[in-house]
Amino acid sequence: MSHTSFKIGRLTCHALDGGAVRLDGGAMFGIVPKVLWQKRMAPDERNRITLAMRCLLVEHPDGLVLVDTGLGNKENAKFKDIYGVDNVGQGGRTRLEDALGELGHPPADVAWVVNSHLHFDHAGGNTFRNTGGELGVTFPRARYVVQRGELEFARRLNERTAASYLPANVDPVPFMPVDGEVEVVPGIRCLPTAGHTPFHQSVLIESGGETLCFLADVVPTSAHLPLPWIMGFDIEPLVTLESKRRLYGRAEAEGWLLMFEHDPDVALGRLARDGRTFGLVEPVRAG
Repeated sequence: MSHTSFKIGRLTCHALDGGAVRLDGGAMFGIVPKVLWQKRMAPDERNRITLAMRCLLVEHPDGLVLVDTGLGNKENAKFKDIYGVDNVGQGGRTRLEDALGELGHPPADVAWVVNSHLHFDHAGGNTFRNTGGELGVTFPRARYVVQRGELEFARRLNERTAASYLPANVDPVPFMPVDGEVEVVPGIRCLPTAGHTPFHQSVLIESGGETLCFLADVVPTSAHLPLPWIMGFDIEPLVTLESKRRLYGRAEAEGWLLMFEHDPDVALGRLARDGRTFGLVEPVRAG
């Protein structure tokens, strides 16, 4: 089964398997020494660690809301080898589409797509390439939501950012840009958590007194819970640090459930503090 289902108040949510990639462990853990991070996530012979591409589907009265879209089907064999891509679907184009299909939903059923940011492993599934090589929008009836600043940043590429922002994931999409903390539909809110990119956002799901935070890349795996464990990929790591500090304050005080997009083993959990160290209680293993 390629999804894990759970409830947040009155809302039914599904953590969807969007496949996996392998990225360099040193890049994923920044200044953290390998002797420390490899105890939590063992690298392969090319120093890469396996990362999930877990997306979130919320069954909302205003329509299905999908948070992030995985990597899509557009990249060539060299790209797939470098990044260890494993996301080919059995019954559809990708494993994300297969996971939606297991729940009885074709892509046209999705009413809203919220992109945490526009890197290829989070927004690559925004679009697809058909057998004739033509680009199309994967979720044709959806409104695509992203921070306005993120969209502008993705369109002003430089030597540092060009490898992560691929025009085919961005240019064909009729985005609905938002600014700052915005409620997309009642109970689903964009939460700016800058640092990984200057306009990165997490997503809050609130219903019946319960809150889920889809963390995206502010805390990509449960191994990144310690405050200084920040990716080398982050454009502004000290901003990430303060985003994590603010987010943890709210998550701890309000008892949020946290969802990890890239953790290959742990999908969900609640924040726990042991002195100055952060960890998880009630972890939910990936389905």
